[in-house]
Amino acid sequence: MLLLAVAVAYLIAARATTWKGWRSALFVTGLALVAAAVTGPVAARAAADFRGHMVQHLLIGMLAPLGLVMGAPITLLLRTLPRVWARRLGALLRHRAVHAVANPVTALALSVGGLFVLYCTPLAAHEGLHGWVNVHFLLSGCLFAWVIAGPDPAPRRPPVVTRLVVLGVAIAGHSVLSQLMYAGIGVDLPVPEEQRRGAAEIMYYGGDLAELLLALALVAGWRPRRTERRPARGIVAGHHA
Repeated sequence: MLLLAVAVAYLIAARATTWKGWRSALFVTGLALVAAAVTGPVAARAAADFRGHMVQHLLIGMLAPLGLVMGAPITLLLRTLPRVWARRLGALLRHRAVHAVANPVTALALSVGGLFVLYCTPLAAHEGLHGWVNVHFLLSGCLFAWVIAGPDPAPRRPPVVTRLVVLGVAIAGHSVLSQLMYAGIGVDLPVPEEQRRGAAEIMYYGGDLAELLLALALVAGWRPRRTERRPARGIVAGHHA
């Protein structure tokens, strides 16, 4: 119901301004992926099988955030909120705390680093943390997608090359963790070997797909700066002469 309410609010705001339909479609798709991950067959499989858990993680932490972020909800808010509230939101985006969090390295530590903490420590065995883990996956995934390729304004966003390097580190981190998980080295997962290896394969191939889509979004949104060419002084002088 909460996800449905967010979708309705987004679509109402989109109708109130000039807005691209494909952004609305991506945002609603992201919400649908979250709903599919926490309800129905996926949630039931995640509770009984570690491979289902990994599918849930892939949907919540990587694929859904990409749709939500590419829907540009912050830009939509800035366009549709009353001017006073839009200014407050803009001031919040310029706050030092947001500068510290909206950093590719910070986002990398929260997303990929959080995976290592979860799967290489006994935390994965605590069922009571499952809901909070899903919230962390969603928020850290949205943060990472936003600072890497999000169309919404981000404070002090580094150059494209820097973001591509950070994305490359994230790809390498997912690859290393999935291979360690497949081999059963350095991970603390009280699950059958078949489930552990299957989950590792889902992380490896599914993560590559999600990160490839994020890289495409980054490259597609890249707008190189155009340098204005000034005519030589002699040409200008000849023209005036």
